[in-house]
Amino acid sequence: MSARRLAAVLAAAALACGVSEAPAVASSGSATIGGPLLASHGVVVRPDAGAPPLPPPSALPASSWLVANLTTGDVLAAKAPHEKFLPASTLKTLTAVTLLPRLDPNRQVMVTQHDAGVDGSKVGLVPGMRYTVRKLFQCMLVVSANDAADALAQANGGTAQTLRDMNATARYLQADDTVAKTPSGLDGNGESSSAYDLALIARAGLQLPAFRKYIGTVRSTVPAPHHKHFQIFTHNYLLTSYRGAIGVKNGYTVAAQGTYIGAATRGGQTILVTLMHANPDFWPMARALLNWGFQATGKVTPVGTLVGPRQPPTHHAPAAQPAVQLVGHHSGFGLSPVTFATTGVAFVAVGAVVTRRRQVRRRRRLRYRLPPR
Repeated sequence: MSARRLAAVLAAAALACGVSEAPAVASSGSATIGGPLLASHGVVVRPDAGAPPLPPPSALPASSWLVANLTTGDVLAAKAPHEKFLPASTLKTLTAVTLLPRLDPNRQVMVTQHDAGVDGSKVGLVPGMRYTVRKLFQCMLVVSANDAADALAQANGGTAQTLRDMNATARYLQADDTVAKTPSGLDGNGESSSAYDLALIARAGLQLPAFRKYIGTVRSTVPAPHHKHFQIFTHNYLLTSYRGAIGVKNGYTVAAQGTYIGAATRGGQTILVTLMHANPDFWPMARALLNWGFQATGKVTPVGTLVGPRQPPTHHAPAAQPAVQLVGHHSGFGLSPVTFATTGVAFVAVGAVVTRRRQVRRRRRLRYRLPPR
Protein backbone atom coordinates (compact mmCIF):
# COMPACT_ATOMS: atom_id res chain seq x y z
CA MET A 1 0.00 0.00 0.00
CA SER A 2 1.41 3.42 -0.95
CA ALA A 3 2.05 6.08 1.67
CA ARG A 4 -0.70 8.22 0.14
CA ARG A 5 -3.25 5.41 0.26
CA LEU A 6 -2.21 4.50 3.79
CA ALA A 7 -2.69 8.09 4.91
CA ALA A 8 -6.13 8.15 3.33
CA VAL A 9 -7.11 4.92 5.09
CA LEU A 10 -5.89 6.24 8.44
CA ALA A 11 -7.76 9.51 7.98
CA ALA A 12 -10.95 7.63 7.12
CA ALA A 13 -10.53 5.38 10.13
CA ALA A 14 -10.03 8.36 12.40
CA LEU A 15 -13.12 10.08 11.07
CA ALA A 16 -15.16 6.91 11.44
CA CYS A 17 -14.12 6.71 15.08
CA GLY A 18 -15.17 10.29 15.79
CA VAL A 19 -11.70 11.80 16.26
CA SER A 20 -11.93 15.60 16.46
CA GLU A 21 -9.17 18.07 15.81
CA ALA A 22 -8.19 21.01 18.04
CA PRO A 23 -10.93 23.57 18.78
CA ALA A 24 -12.44 25.07 15.65
CA VAL A 25 -10.58 28.35 15.61
CA ALA A 26 -8.98 29.71 12.49
CA SER A 27 -5.37 30.80 12.40
CA SER A 28 -4.45 34.44 12.68
CA GLY A 29 -4.57 34.91 8.92
CA SER A 30 -8.35 34.50 8.67
CA ALA A 31 -9.97 35.08 12.06
CA THR A 32 -9.17 36.09 15.60
CA ILE A 33 -7.69 33.18 17.51
CA GLY A 34 -9.89 32.40 20.49
CA GLY A 35 -13.04 33.97 19.06
CA PRO A 36 -14.18 37.14 17.27
CA LEU A 37 -14.93 39.11 20.44
CA LEU A 38 -11.25 38.93 21.35
CA ALA A 39 -10.43 41.23 18.43
CA SER A 40 -11.66 44.10 20.58
CA HIS A 41 -9.25 46.87 21.57
CA GLY A 42 -11.40 47.73 24.56
CA VAL A 43 -12.93 45.81 27.45
CA VAL A 44 -15.13 42.85 26.50
CA VAL A 45 -17.31 41.03 29.02
CA ARG A 46 -20.75 39.37 28.84
CA PRO A 47 -22.31 39.34 32.33
CA ASP A 48 -25.31 37.17 33.08
CA ALA A 49 -27.86 37.84 35.80
CA GLY A 50 -26.16 38.11 39.15
CA ALA A 51 -22.68 38.51 37.72
CA PRO A 52 -20.26 40.63 39.75
CA PRO A 53 -19.16 43.90 38.13
CA LEU A 54 -15.63 44.20 36.85
CA PRO A 55 -13.28 46.34 38.92
CA PRO A 56 -13.50 49.99 37.78
CA PRO A 57 -11.03 51.19 35.13
CA SER A 58 -9.16 53.16 37.78
CA ALA A 59 -8.34 49.86 39.48
CA LEU A 60 -7.06 48.32 36.24
CA PRO A 61 -4.22 50.58 35.01
CA ALA A 62 -3.02 48.34 32.19
CA SER A 63 -3.21 48.61 28.42
CA SER A 64 -4.17 44.95 28.09
CA TRP A 65 -5.38 42.16 30.37
CA LEU A 66 -7.22 38.85 30.33
CA VAL A 67 -9.04 36.65 32.84
CA ALA A 68 -9.54 32.98 31.98
CA ASN A 69 -10.78 29.86 33.73
CA LEU A 70 -8.11 27.24 33.07
CA THR A 71 -10.39 24.45 34.28
CA THR A 72 -12.82 25.08 31.42
CA GLY A 73 -10.62 26.95 28.94
CA ASP A 74 -13.08 29.88 28.90
CA VAL A 75 -11.96 33.49 28.59
CA LEU A 76 -14.19 35.32 31.08
CA ALA A 77 -13.23 38.92 30.24
CA ALA A 78 -10.44 40.80 28.53
CA LYS A 79 -9.13 44.14 27.40
CA ALA A 80 -7.29 44.33 24.06
CA PRO A 81 -6.23 40.69 24.49
CA HIS A 82 -4.47 40.39 21.11
CA GLU A 83 -2.73 43.76 21.15
CA LYS A 84 1.03 43.29 20.99
CA PHE A 85 3.39 44.58 23.69
CA LEU A 86 6.86 43.86 24.95
CA PRO A 87 6.57 40.88 27.32
CA ALA A 88 9.60 41.55 29.58
CA SER A 89 10.37 38.57 31.83
CA THR A 90 7.01 36.89 31.32
CA LEU A 91 8.67 35.60 28.12
CA LYS A 92 10.71 33.31 30.36
CA THR A 93 7.60 31.12 30.57
CA LEU A 94 8.02 30.40 26.84
CA THR A 95 11.72 29.71 27.42
CA ALA A 96 10.77 27.19 30.10
CA VAL A 97 7.98 25.53 28.09
CA THR A 98 10.41 25.13 25.19
CA LEU A 99 13.49 23.93 27.07
CA LEU A 100 12.15 21.89 30.00
CA PRO A 101 11.39 18.83 27.84
CA ARG A 102 14.69 19.22 25.94
CA LEU A 103 17.28 19.47 28.71
CA ASP A 104 18.28 16.86 31.29
CA PRO A 105 17.67 18.48 34.70
CA ASN A 106 20.77 16.76 36.12
CA ARG A 107 23.11 18.01 33.40
CA GLN A 108 25.91 20.28 34.57
CA VAL A 109 26.30 23.55 32.65
CA MET A 110 29.38 25.77 32.87
CA VAL A 111 28.47 29.46 33.00
CA THR A 112 30.40 31.79 30.70
CA GLN A 113 31.39 35.40 31.16
CA HIS A 114 28.82 36.30 28.50
CA ASP A 115 26.06 34.60 30.49
CA ALA A 116 27.08 36.29 33.74
CA GLY A 117 27.37 39.72 32.15
CA VAL A 118 23.87 39.90 30.65
CA ASP A 119 21.84 43.05 31.37
CA GLY A 120 18.90 43.23 33.74
CA SER A 121 18.03 41.09 36.74
CA LYS A 122 20.58 38.42 37.60
CA VAL A 123 21.03 35.84 40.32
CA GLY A 124 24.81 36.19 40.34
CA LEU A 125 26.04 33.08 38.52
CA VAL A 126 29.83 32.83 38.59
CA PRO A 127 31.71 32.37 35.28
CA GLY A 128 33.51 29.04 35.21
CA MET A 129 31.25 27.44 37.82
CA ARG A 130 28.97 24.57 36.89
CA TYR A 131 25.29 24.53 37.79
CA THR A 132 22.66 21.88 37.15
CA VAL A 133 20.01 22.59 34.56
CA ARG A 134 17.51 22.16 37.39
CA LYS A 135 19.11 24.98 39.37
CA LEU A 136 19.25 27.23 36.31
CA PHE A 137 15.53 26.76 35.67
CA GLN A 138 14.85 27.50 39.31
CA CYS A 139 16.87 30.71 39.18
CA MET A 140 15.19 31.80 35.95
CA LEU A 141 11.63 31.25 37.19
CA VAL A 142 11.95 32.09 40.89
CA VAL A 143 14.07 35.27 40.74
CA SER A 144 13.80 36.05 37.00
CA ALA A 145 17.54 35.56 36.46
CA ASN A 146 18.61 36.65 32.99
CA ASP A 147 22.02 35.05 33.47
CA ALA A 148 20.31 31.70 34.08
CA ALA A 149 18.11 32.15 30.98
CA ASP A 150 21.18 32.78 28.83
CA ALA A 151 23.01 29.78 30.32
CA LEU A 152 20.03 27.55 29.54
CA ALA A 153 19.98 28.86 25.97
CA GLN A 154 23.66 27.94 25.58
CA ALA A 155 22.92 24.47 26.94
CA ASN A 156 20.31 24.08 24.18
CA GLY A 157 22.82 24.79 21.43
CA GLY A 158 23.07 28.57 21.61
CA THR A 159 20.85 31.62 21.59
CA ALA A 160 19.98 31.43 17.88
CA GLN A 161 18.85 27.81 18.12
CA THR A 162 16.89 28.48 21.30
CA LEU A 163 15.06 31.41 19.73
CA ARG A 164 14.15 29.26 16.73
CA ASP A 165 12.81 26.62 19.11
CA MET A 166 10.91 29.19 21.18
CA ASN A 167 9.24 30.73 18.16
CA ALA A 168 8.36 27.27 16.80
CA THR A 169 6.77 26.46 20.16
CA ALA A 170 4.79 29.72 20.05
CA ARG A 171 3.48 28.90 16.56
CA TYR A 172 2.55 25.39 17.70
CA LEU A 173 0.59 26.78 20.66
CA GLN A 174 -1.19 29.26 18.31
CA ALA A 175 0.48 32.10 20.22
CA ASP A 176 0.81 34.02 16.98
CA ASP A 177 1.21 37.45 18.60
CA THR A 178 4.46 36.25 20.18
CA VAL A 179 7.92 36.78 18.70
CA ALA A 180 10.93 35.93 20.88
CA LYS A 181 14.12 37.87 20.30
CA THR A 182 15.85 37.07 23.60
CA PRO A 183 15.59 34.00 25.87
CA SER A 184 15.27 36.23 28.95
CA GLY A 185 12.60 38.69 27.79
CA LEU A 186 14.98 41.64 27.68
CA ASP A 187 13.60 44.14 25.17
CA GLY A 188 14.54 43.03 21.67
CA ASN A 189 13.81 44.72 18.36
CA GLY A 190 10.57 43.16 17.11
CA GLU A 191 9.92 41.17 20.29
CA SER A 192 6.25 40.95 21.26
CA SER A 193 3.50 38.99 22.94
CA SER A 194 -0.09 39.59 24.04
CA ALA A 195 -2.27 38.98 27.07
CA TYR A 196 -3.97 36.15 25.17
CA ASP A 197 -0.69 34.52 24.15
CA LEU A 198 0.71 34.68 27.66
CA ALA A 199 -2.34 32.73 28.81
CA LEU A 200 -1.74 30.01 26.20
CA ILE A 201 1.94 29.75 27.11
CA ALA A 202 1.26 29.64 30.85
CA ARG A 203 -1.40 26.96 30.38
CA ALA A 204 1.12 24.84 28.45
CA GLY A 205 3.68 25.33 31.21
CA LEU A 206 1.24 24.31 33.91
CA GLN A 207 0.96 20.89 32.24
CA LEU A 208 4.65 20.26 33.02
CA PRO A 209 5.23 19.09 36.62
CA ALA A 210 8.69 20.66 36.74
CA PHE A 211 7.29 24.02 35.62
CA ARG A 212 4.65 23.92 38.36
CA LYS A 213 7.29 23.08 40.93
CA TYR A 214 9.60 25.94 39.91
CA ILE A 215 6.91 28.62 39.77
CA GLY A 216 5.60 27.51 43.17
CA THR A 217 9.01 27.72 44.85
CA VAL A 218 9.17 30.44 47.51
CA ARG A 219 12.80 30.09 48.54
CA SER A 220 15.86 28.05 47.68
CA THR A 221 19.66 28.19 47.67
CA VAL A 222 22.22 28.66 44.89
CA PRO A 223 25.81 27.34 44.98
CA ALA A 224 28.58 29.89 45.44
CA PRO A 225 32.38 29.60 45.31
CA HIS A 226 34.27 27.86 48.11
CA HIS A 227 31.44 25.35 48.73
CA LYS A 228 29.10 28.05 50.00
CA HIS A 229 25.49 28.88 49.12
CA PHE A 230 23.21 31.89 49.15
CA GLN A 231 19.43 32.10 49.42
CA ILE A 232 16.96 33.26 46.80
CA PHE A 233 13.30 34.24 47.30
CA THR A 234 10.41 34.43 44.87
CA HIS A 235 9.71 37.71 43.08
CA ASN A 236 6.01 36.79 42.81
CA TYR A 237 4.42 38.67 45.69
CA LEU A 238 1.01 37.01 45.30
CA LEU A 239 2.52 33.55 45.68
CA THR A 240 2.92 34.21 49.40
CA SER A 241 -0.04 36.53 49.97
CA TYR A 242 -2.97 35.29 47.85
CA ARG A 243 -4.96 32.25 48.97
CA GLY A 244 -4.64 29.40 46.49
CA ALA A 245 -1.91 31.07 44.42
CA ILE A 246 0.23 28.68 42.31
CA GLY A 247 2.54 31.20 40.50
CA VAL A 248 3.38 32.10 37.56
CA LYS A 249 5.69 34.97 36.46
CA ASN A 250 6.10 38.73 36.64
CA GLY A 251 8.24 41.08 34.56
CA TYR A 252 9.25 44.68 34.10
CA THR A 253 11.33 46.88 31.85
CA VAL A 254 11.01 50.61 31.29
CA ALA A 255 9.65 50.06 27.78
CA ALA A 256 7.42 47.09 28.60
CA GLN A 257 6.21 48.49 31.93
CA GLY A 258 4.69 45.88 34.23
CA THR A 259 3.81 42.47 32.83
CA TYR A 260 2.33 39.60 34.81
CA ILE A 261 0.90 36.10 34.63
CA GLY A 262 -0.79 34.86 37.79
CA ALA A 263 -2.86 31.79 38.60
CA ALA A 264 -4.68 30.48 41.64
CA THR A 265 -6.87 27.48 42.45
CA ARG A 266 -9.92 27.56 44.72
CA GLY A 267 -12.88 25.22 44.97
CA GLY A 268 -11.72 23.06 42.07
CA GLN A 269 -11.42 26.04 39.70
CA THR A 270 -8.15 27.57 38.45
CA ILE A 271 -8.26 31.21 37.38
CA LEU A 272 -5.49 32.75 35.29
CA VAL A 273 -4.83 36.48 34.90
CA THR A 274 -2.43 38.13 32.45
CA LEU A 275 -1.45 41.81 32.36
CA MET A 276 0.59 43.77 29.82
CA HIS A 277 1.91 47.34 29.74
CA ALA A 278 0.62 47.82 33.27
CA ASN A 279 1.40 50.12 36.14
CA PRO A 280 4.63 48.76 37.70
CA ASP A 281 2.73 48.26 40.95
CA PHE A 282 0.36 45.75 39.35
CA TRP A 283 -0.20 43.51 42.36
CA PRO A 284 -3.51 45.14 43.48
CA MET A 285 -4.82 44.89 39.92
CA ALA A 286 -3.83 41.23 39.60
CA ARG A 287 -5.47 40.47 42.92
CA ALA A 288 -8.68 42.28 41.91
CA LEU A 289 -8.95 40.38 38.62
CA LEU A 290 -8.28 37.03 40.28
CA ASN A 291 -11.01 37.77 42.83
CA TRP A 292 -13.39 38.76 40.07
CA GLY A 293 -12.58 35.61 38.08
CA PHE A 294 -13.51 33.33 40.94
CA GLN A 295 -16.72 35.29 41.62
CA ALA A 296 -17.69 35.47 37.94
CA THR A 297 -17.18 31.80 37.04
CA GLY A 298 -20.57 30.42 36.04
CA LYS A 299 -22.12 33.90 36.06
CA VAL A 300 -20.76 35.30 32.79
CA THR A 301 -20.97 34.09 29.23
CA PRO A 302 -17.44 33.43 27.95
CA VAL A 303 -16.10 35.98 25.48
CA GLY A 304 -13.70 33.48 23.94
CA THR A 305 -11.70 30.35 24.56
CA LEU A 306 -8.09 29.35 25.06
CA VAL A 307 -7.43 27.33 21.91
CA GLY A 308 -5.56 24.08 21.63
CA PRO A 309 -2.28 23.66 19.77
CA ARG A 310 -1.90 23.26 16.05
CA GLN A 311 -0.95 20.02 14.39
CA PRO A 312 2.76 19.38 15.07
CA PRO A 313 5.03 21.20 12.59
CA THR A 314 7.21 19.10 10.31
CA HIS A 315 10.45 20.70 11.48
CA HIS A 316 11.58 21.94 14.89
CA ALA A 317 8.59 20.28 16.57
CA PRO A 318 8.56 21.31 20.25
CA ALA A 319 9.28 18.35 22.50
CA ALA A 320 6.51 19.51 24.86
CA GLN A 321 3.73 18.66 22.39
CA PRO A 322 2.36 15.54 24.13
CA ALA A 323 2.03 17.42 27.43
CA VAL A 324 0.41 20.40 25.74
CA GLN A 325 -2.05 18.32 23.73
CA LEU A 326 -3.60 16.77 26.82
CA VAL A 327 -4.57 20.02 28.53
CA GLY A 328 -7.93 20.45 30.23
CA HIS A 329 -11.03 18.27 30.05
CA HIS A 330 -13.28 21.02 28.64
CA SER A 331 -10.86 22.64 26.20
CA GLY A 332 -12.07 20.60 23.23
CA PHE A 333 -8.97 18.63 22.34
CA GLY A 334 -7.42 15.33 23.36
CA LEU A 335 -9.16 11.95 22.96
CA SER A 336 -11.59 10.22 25.25
CA PRO A 337 -10.67 6.68 26.35
CA VAL A 338 -13.34 5.17 24.07
CA THR A 339 -12.23 7.16 21.05
CA PHE A 340 -8.58 6.41 21.80
CA ALA A 341 -9.26 2.67 22.00
CA THR A 342 -11.40 2.64 18.85
CA THR A 343 -8.81 4.60 16.91
CA GLY A 344 -6.13 2.19 18.11
CA VAL A 345 -8.13 -0.74 16.70
CA ALA A 346 -8.36 1.04 13.34
CA PHE A 347 -4.62 1.62 13.26
CA VAL A 348 -3.93 -2.03 14.13
CA ALA A 349 -6.26 -3.19 11.36
CA VAL A 350 -4.56 -0.98 8.78
CA GLY A 351 -1.18 -2.20 10.00
CA ALA A 352 -2.27 -5.81 9.55
CA VAL A 353 -3.31 -5.12 5.95
CA VAL A 354 0.01 -3.49 5.15
CA THR A 355 1.98 -6.33 6.78
CA ARG A 356 -0.02 -8.98 4.88
CA ARG A 357 0.62 -7.30 1.54
CA ARG A 358 4.33 -7.03 2.24
CA GLN A 359 4.46 -10.76 3.08
CA VAL A 360 2.71 -11.65 -0.18
CA ARG A 361 5.15 -9.55 -2.22
CA ARG A 362 8.10 -11.12 -0.41
CA ARG A 363 6.87 -14.66 -1.12
CA ARG A 364 6.45 -13.81 -4.78
CA ARG A 365 10.01 -12.50 -5.00
CA LEU A 366 11.32 -15.67 -3.33
CA ARG A 367 9.34 -17.86 -5.75
CA TYR A 368 10.79 -16.04 -8.75
CA ARG A 369 14.32 -16.68 -7.52
CA LEU A 370 14.01 -20.51 -7.16
CA PRO A 371 16.09 -22.49 -9.72
CA PRO A 372 14.21 -24.64 -12.26
CA ARG A 373 13.66 -28.26 -11.28
